[in-house]
Order: sequence, then C-alpha cells, then structure tokens
Amino acid sequence: MRIVISEFMSLDGVVQAPGGPDEDTDGGFAHGGWSHQFFDPEVVGGAFTGQLESAEALLFGRRTWSVMAGAWPERAGDPFADKMNAIKKYVVSNTLTESDLTWNNTTLIPGAEAVSHLRKLRDAEGGDLLLMGSPTLARALIGADLADELTLVIMPVLLGGGKSIFPADGALRTLELTSTTTSDKGVQVCTYRRAGERS
Repeated sequence: MRIVISEFMSLDGVVQAPGGPDEDTDGGFAHGGWSHQFFDPEVVGGAFTGQLESAEALLFGRRTWSVMAGAWPERAGDPFADKMNAIKKYVVSNTLTESDLTWNNTTLIPGAEAVSHLRKLRDAEGGDLLLMGSPTLARALIGADLADELTLVIMPVLLGGGKSIFPADGALRTLELTSTTTSDKGVQVCTYRRAGERS
C-alpha cells in the first residue's frame, strides 16, 4: 500500500483546525475554520473526491477521527459520504477503546504500535492508505519515512502559528512535484512524491 497524506495548509505551513472553530484549539489557536472561505467544489472538492476514489482505506489520528465520526454518518445518501462511511478506516489512539469505534468499518491501532503497524500495512499488497488531517500522525509518518505522497491544498492565508505536519529533526527529504492545480480563489493543490518514490 502507498501512504498518502492530504492536508489543508496555510502559506506558513499551518494545518490546525481548518474545518471549524472548536475543531482544535490547542495552544490557544483562534482561527478554526480558516479554510472555508477558500473552498470551491471544482478544484478543492475535486482533489478530495479524486483521492477518496483511489483510496483503499483511510487513516486518522484520534481527534480527526472523532470529528469525522461525528459528521459523516448523518450525511448518508450522498455518494462522497457513502464512500466515507463504507470504506475501511484505521484510527491511531492511546485513549479510544473498541467500544468507542461507532463509525462503520473502523479498526483501532494503539498509538505505541502505530509506526510498526503502518509499516506492515505499507509493505502489504493494496491501494492507497489515505491520511486526512491528523497533523501529529502525519508528522510521525513523514519522520519515519513512511509517507509516499503528499497532497497539500495550500491556501493564500497566513495564520501566524499553529500545528505543522513537518518534522523538525534536521533531516533532508527531497520531494518531486508531480502535479499542481490553481483555483480561482488562489488555492494551489500540489502533489509531491519523494524523489524516486514508487507510483
């Protein structure tokens, strides 16, 4: 499987709480919902639809999974929502238990086992394992060299601080830009693979 990371991102590299004011206020973050003004169904929506269509499974950290699990089941009847609800899902968490997994087709990966478990999934046969949001998990995967592809939906806004997906470990990682699309609102959807990465 390929591990694909997909993120809404500000120009200064912040990925925290793009969806709503109460999504993630860690560190006093006060700009929750900052992505809404830049959304368009063709470029931004189309990027996520395309990724979901090619995904075999979804991957989340606990907070992002909880937000998604609270939103998507009630949207049944829409083709995108139906795919979100039916597809295989993995959530990495040290606090969730099996009884918490109310969202259909979710498997729990204990946090302490995340990297080794995901390395095994990546080495197995299969399609894309798509990570949406989940900055702490995304950063861990990039740091462990397990991210095969990054799709960054870069929005023309500076947030002045917040969570990033990029490790601050001093390591050099070379990427190759494989596609880019720009929306009328100035959003750039950029897809990168590690240089020489499998496609």
